[in-house]
Amino acid sequence: MRGTDNSTVAAEGLSASRRASSFVPVPNALRLVYLGTPEAAVPPLLALVAAGHDVALVVTRADKRRGRGSALVPSPVKAAALEAGLAVTHRVDDVIEAGAELGVVVAFGRLIKDNVLARLEMVNLHFSLLPRWRGAAPVERAILAGDEETGVCLMGLEVGLDTGPVYRCERLAIGADETTDELRARLVELGTALLVEELGRGLGIPVPQEGEATYAAKIDPAELRLDWSQPAETLARRVRMGGAWTTVGGRRLKVHRATASAADPADGVAVPTGSGSLWLTEVQPEGKARMAAEDWARGARHHAGQPLGT
Repeated sequence: MRGTDNSTVAAEGLSASRRASSFVPVPNALRLVYLGTPEAAVPPLLALVAAGHDVALVVTRADKRRGRGSALVPSPVKAAALEAGLAVTHRVDDVIEAGAELGVVVAFGRLIKDNVLARLEMVNLHFSLLPRWRGAAPVERAILAGDEETGVCLMGLEVGLDTGPVYRCERLAIGADETTDELRARLVELGTALLVEELGRGLGIPVPQEGEATYAAKIDPAELRLDWSQPAETLARRVRMGGAWTTVGGRRLKVHRATASAADPADGVAVPTGSGSLWLTEVQPEGKARMAAEDWARGARHHAGQPLGT
């Protein structure tokens, strides 16, 4: 499997449309169907279109009711597909009649049944170094486990969960304080380039996955509560996943940024843990906006000395 370093990844902050426009149309364009749902699946879709592939059909989840008034809101992939003038469906079985040569799956969130796979070959862009972190939350699990590197793999799709043979993987170092959102953005950039390149030159022969398989279960909300009896390093990784919280004075306090660094940060609030101190640098009190942890501490006066978690 060929590897790369972080320098091959385009600068962050570009819009999905600008990144997609950088792909040169390929001479051997394919007729594809595309299956994806979240924001992370939008750049690969737009890049395939920009590269000249004929995306005959996009499959995504049904619209969900959200916000005041319970208005129906499309998935990010559906919104992008409609804006690009692509046909969209919520039924996986519709791909059988699309006349496609290949299906491309990116963060679809649903298993593809064997009756569909028997009719259409599919590949899946997965955000981990398979077979490590098969499943729903590979980016979060890599951070939570303290992995020093991760990557993306393009694999053949099978009925089993992320068990298919691999066409190509690219490796990526994980930054010491990198959050899930930051890491995912870099993986999407790397994976988009990998996908377009591999389809452009034609898929080769995949190889079976090698190594010990681990399962990336969906993050349970209970895992996001900070248990101050755990070591500071463990808690810092939990904060990096996004959504971490604790309580103080009976009210919830979200922790957006924290570090377990031995060196005192320029600003922050030190909280004792089971081993070392966790330095909070950005928090969000219940019902308020995000703020520097020092500003919160001055205003809250630590709730008359009540420890976090109470």
